Amino acid sequence: MFFKNFLFHMGRYTMMLGTSFSRPEKSYMYYKETMRQMNDIGIGSLVIVGLISIFIGAVTAVQFLYQLDGTLVPVYYIGYIIRDSTIIELAPTITCLVLAGKVGSNMAAEIGGMRQKEHIDAMEIMGVNTAAYLIMPKVIAALVVIPMLVAIAAFVSVIGGYLAAVPTGLMSDAEYIQGVRAFFEPFNVIMMFVKALVFAFLLTTISCYQGYYVRGGSIELGQASTNAVVFSDIMILLADYIIAVLLTG
Repeated sequence: MFFKNFLFHMGRYTMMLGTSFSRPEKSYMYYKETMRQMNDIGIGSLVIVGLISIFIGAVTAVQFLYQLDGTLVPVYYIGYIIRDSTIIELAPTITCLVLAGKVGSNMAAEIGGMRQKEHIDAMEIMGVNTAAYLIMPKVIAALVVIPMLVAIAAFVSVIGGYLAAVPTGLMSDAEYIQGVRAFFEPFNVIMMFVKALVFAFLLTTISCYQGYYVRGGSIELGQASTNAVVFSDIMILLADYIIAVLLTG
């Protein structure tokens, strides 16, 4: 039964993607909606991403300073550890998990509400490709904005580590900067953006899928929003592992 449901949803999800990325009839309509989605995803999520990133960097600095206390590892390694752990893993993964809860649930609720109020049915009667009009702008906006948010999160996390380690006297300014600049690998930044793009695609398409095919009333809409977050988080973590194996194996 599980395997049958899995194949059913995978097939319907794939068909939805094929319909969503068909050629638009009126490009200006999609452009306006894409700009609106970019504003909602980017500006609407900037504050929470910044706050979470500061504390990620701060907690990482404090924890690793505690672990390295009394060892022979140089103190400046803290800056190096914060930089690489943030770029490779924490910034893309944590940011997209948070966005799945904030942005993904909103997308599922928005599209699901339109489905329940028969707005989508009315648009289809008018000849509008509703999957393309409702989903493609969200995906494009996410693919543009979320990597920017991830880059901001990585930068802010390094600042958070600095604020936790240097003003408190745990290490000097020169030591932290030396660690941040040491052993830098540009490939790590490429990996960060690859993860950001894959995660952005997954969380938007899964959330839109849950909302687009919702049936029933308010209870079912709430379940669809919850499923959007749960399945997006699961697929993000699975994709995180696969990308790590492929790019570092």
